[in-house]
Amino acid sequence: MSPVFGHGRLRLYLLKLLEESPRHGYEVIRLLQDRFLGVYSPSPGTIYPRLARLEEEGLVTHRVVDGRKVFTITDKGRAELNDRLDELAELEQEITASVRDIAREVKEDVRATVRSLRDELTQMARDMRRGEAAGRREAEREWRRHKEEWRRHSRRLRDESEQWAREWRQIWDQIWARWGGYGVPAAETRPGDARAARDAELGRMLADFVAEIRREAARAELDDATLTYCREALDDVSARIREAFRSG
Repeated sequence: MSPVFGHGRLRLYLLKLLEESPRHGYEVIRLLQDRFLGVYSPSPGTIYPRLARLEEEGLVTHRVVDGRKVFTITDKGRAELNDRLDELAELEQEITASVRDIAREVKEDVRATVRSLRDELTQMARDMRRGEAAGRREAEREWRRHKEEWRRHSRRLRDESEQWAREWRQIWDQIWARWGGYGVPAAETRPGDARAARDAELGRMLADFVAEIRREAARAELDDATLTYCREALDDVSARIREAFRSG
């Protein structure tokens, strides 16, 4: 966790965010990511338990909206926030300074990396020029060997990814072939319709999305907090897509 949020200050900032507007955990995490330029990203395991503790203390309450817990600050929570306004103002100043430091460190890290890479390439060029012919041939063989290993590794990853994609496309194709994309059995649509073509493209987009997420999930360890975050993120995306359909 960022040092800015030591000594219970994350709790204070959560109250501030909820005082601004009722929010669910996914939205709180996204706001903190944006505030810190994406460098500091609190995990679901950090945010959701703290929201639960704030509720146990009577500082916030929640209601379920579309299957998601939306947290709202209570009068008791506002009272604590008002009692700590000076501390909150100090925290805001520290966050602003911290963001400036983060931006400066990122810029310096990029510069250092570029300098290091330039130095390594320069040294490599010198070594190649000074090296004997046999040494150069050995270096070239070593380079080719690493290159071929990387190509094999890339092909294996690509094959595995394509296999996942094929399997999930088969599943989605079966669903899409049965129901189409509009809640209408595919048998009731006309094959030549432009709408049918667009519907098929949407099905392929969804199949690719599911395949990609499934690959990532296979490499991760899911816990309750992460699963809740994923559900809220999907709900958010789903709401935006439905809005696009309604306004189209």
